[in-house]
Amino acid sequence: MKNTILIMFLVSCFVFSAQEKIEIEKGDFQPSYKSLQNYQCPDWFRDAKFGIIAHYGPQCAPEYGDWYAKKMYEQYDKHLRAGKSYNYHFKNYGHPSEFGFKDVINTWKAEKWDPEALVKLYKKAGAKYFIAMANHHDNFDMYNSKYQEWNSVNMGPKKDLIAGWKKAAINHGLRFGVSNHSSHAWHWYQRAYAYDVDGPMKGVRYDGFATKKDGKGKWWEGYDPQELYPGNHFAPPAGFETKEEMDNWFKTNDSWFETIPPKDNGYALKWFLRCKDLVDKYKPDILYFDDYGLPLEQYGLSMASHFYNSNKKWHNGKLEGVINAKHMDSVKRKSVVLDIERKKSNLLDLVPWQTDDCIGDWHYRKNQNYKSVGYVIKNLVDIVSKNGNLLLSIPIKSDGSLDAYEIQFLKDLGHWFDVFGEAIYNTRPWHIYGEGKEEKNTTTTMAADGEIKQKKAKPLSVDDVRFTTKDGTLFAFVLGKPKGVINIKALGLKPELSSRIQSVKQVGVKQKVKWKQLDNMLVIEAPKYVVSEYTTAFKITFKD
Repeated sequence: MKNTILIMFLVSCFVFSAQEKIEIEKGDFQPSYKSLQNYQCPDWFRDAKFGIIAHYGPQCAPEYGDWYAKKMYEQYDKHLRAGKSYNYHFKNYGHPSEFGFKDVINTWKAEKWDPEALVKLYKKAGAKYFIAMANHHDNFDMYNSKYQEWNSVNMGPKKDLIAGWKKAAINHGLRFGVSNHSSHAWHWYQRAYAYDVDGPMKGVRYDGFATKKDGKGKWWEGYDPQELYPGNHFAPPAGFETKEEMDNWFKTNDSWFETIPPKDNGYALKWFLRCKDLVDKYKPDILYFDDYGLPLEQYGLSMASHFYNSNKKWHNGKLEGVINAKHMDSVKRKSVVLDIERKKSNLLDLVPWQTDDCIGDWHYRKNQNYKSVGYVIKNLVDIVSKNGNLLLSIPIKSDGSLDAYEIQFLKDLGHWFDVFGEAIYNTRPWHIYGEGKEEKNTTTTMAADGEIKQKKAKPLSVDDVRFTTKDGTLFAFVLGKPKGVINIKALGLKPELSSRIQSVKQVGVKQKVKWKQLDNMLVIEAPKYVVSEYTTAFKITFKD
């Protein structure tokens, strides 16, 4: 009992002394939401409109899609069916007790990874900023990490991916950012501490309990798996006999936690030190958190304060930094740029925001059914019309290359931007975002109020019009290839929103446009020639 008390005392002293050593850059921003509310989104981000993120890490190695490092430990999925990732892993690598995710890392070599060539493609595709994933929920750092020995310099590719990505982004004139997803690793990895409930390996614990001493003579000798997995927080007790018992255990104990872990073993502090190391080493202009708000309570607030103050220092007193976070209320949202993942907004937001999306799975999957370039383009226009940016992920194969579809996708997207970029970049929203079937044109100060899942959103079509403005010029996008006449009600002579029109020109085409402005609408004769089947845009000027 005395020994237990002594250990608890020493642990508390260690955590306290470590917290005392936390240092953040001094400046205008203090680690509180009250102070962080003074944040203003920089103009470069509002002007950019479109960025690309590389969701590239060891979970791409199996080329079996998202959340592999968790799903490979799920003998049965949440619907109590045989787990697809578990079965794939068992067939291709072996049982997770013998070949866990720590071993998958060693199969990932990124031998064809060429950041210069990839970022060059991204820029030609129209991107103005680029974000590289620094770590995912798998807790593996893709850089020369001072506080996480499980990183891409020590193992796997044995390369500093973040350094390579940043160099390429700077060389090609793109703003550079990093994404941090690791705050969730402590609960996300608890499946690695479970076991099979039936079959020949019934009851055998997976490799989550492996320790440093178990690595003797193995490729990971000298490394502690508990630094990766990272500790037992609610591992299921032994003795479960059915898949229902295992499923109910995780349903009861697991959640999408944003808080410091209960009985924290130093994980939250280590998260902060890792993130600070990432920011200080690579000096990004974007720090993307895959979190509902700033992660891990005071640690997240301290990180935001440090990043903003540091960013101002890097830019001679001008704040150029952007933090992305999700699901923030109207007060906390003032401290960051809100991101809504794989969703759309039905609102014109008065505050800048961002949607992040992927053309397939975030982590590469073989034989993936990808989204079409037309689908992405229409969504981009819709997002920009509502004061948002689009951050798009193009999945990267295990070896660091893109497949043929992805390369053509980027080329097609670039051709579209070559024509329509003037109506996207450096623009701002109009009084309303557009018109079409069942459009409400609500204006708000919080995009989260209007979040809608893509599958539930009304498909955008030629019946929809979206507006952007720049330097007194209005751009009207028809989201398709129009036929007959185009009627835009918001541009009639009578609505208060409009004025007498001076000229209407087709973007990207010199052909003269036939039009007339009536009291209740602007009528445009559908042009005979269009540049794109996805959008037709008109450049409209008004009389003084």
